[in-house]
Amino acid sequence: LAPVSIQLPKSDPIASTLRWPSATTPDDYPQESPPVETRPIRDLAPYFEERLPAYRRIVDIAVAGSALALVSPILITAAVLVKLTSPGPIIFAQARAGRGGRPFQFYKLRSMYRNAEDRKNALRLVNEKDGPIFKIKNDPRITPVGKVLRKFSIDELPQLFNVLKGDMTLVGPRPPVMDEIKEYETWQRQRLDITGGITCIWQVSGRSEVTCREWMRMDVRYRKRRSIGLDLKLVWKTFGAVFSGKGAY
Repeated sequence: LAPVSIQLPKSDPIASTLRWPSATTPDDYPQESPPVETRPIRDLAPYFEERLPAYRRIVDIAVAGSALALVSPILITAAVLVKLTSPGPIIFAQARAGRGGRPFQFYKLRSMYRNAEDRKNALRLVNEKDGPIFKIKNDPRITPVGKVLRKFSIDELPQLFNVLKGDMTLVGPRPPVMDEIKEYETWQRQRLDITGGITCIWQVSGRSEVTCREWMRMDVRYRKRRSIGLDLKLVWKTFGAVFSGKGAY
């Protein structure tokens, strides 16, 4: 008979690489990976901030200076009434969050009794607003004169000095209290990307009658649509909102 040659199958080089490592060959086990260099996470929030354009700053100075001259008799009269009717300073200065959440001194005519901040925690259970905002319609901390000042927004007039200093602008989201921004949701922090203002959409849309979430949406919407035309429209509407006193408390 003729000899028969038999060819054995060649070993597959790929299959050899897929074999499980043998327990008798410790060198086959994967070694520890080399240490990976780590870097601290960088805060990107400042890159989303929008600086106030130069022309808006010029308009702010011109308008705020003129407005202070016009309303000075009202401001002086209100200051005298505050001083005569309740003990305490005439001007209430409070740390508020400006652009980027940075604190600044926010000025108002004092409309509350001197120990108002100490009594705030005791009144949180009767807070009438949702979210981090604290508002009570019949707040017992407000003085009789303060109710009138708040109704017609006269207590806000010292913020014209904030505008002159550059801490605020005429039209923009209202600067929040520092404690409030700690409770903001991520999307709500967008309102801090631009300079806070004396008036905005919230002031002409019912003020304290608006829910907190809707207030935040209004400010975010303003940030996206901000323009000279919109600012002029909001300033015009603010006069009507102030004289009506709707939603102010």
